[in-house]
Amino acid sequence: MATPPVLNVGFYNYVLTDKIVALVSSESAPMRRLVQNLRKTGHLIDATQGRRTKAVIFTTGEAVILSAISQETLAKRLSTGELVGDEE
Repeated sequence: MATPPVLNVGFYNYVLTDKIVALVSSESAPMRRLVQNLRKTGHLIDATQGRRTKAVIFTTGEAVILSAISQETLAKRLSTGELVGDEE
């Protein structure tokens, strides 16, 4: 059985590519409010290792993942097939 492809979201944290719905910038105020609300409900996975959040990754489940890598870089990794990329 083949292993499903995974995307490196930074600091050796990985997300199954078939579970990703959207890659969104964390810069807007509405997105920051959403992240704070998700943090309270426990549906947030913080993969930033204490760094500044640059991207918010929405998945097919209830979980939302924070990444210290920009959504442009993550999208490029997805489109080029560089799913397990170097750390940024």
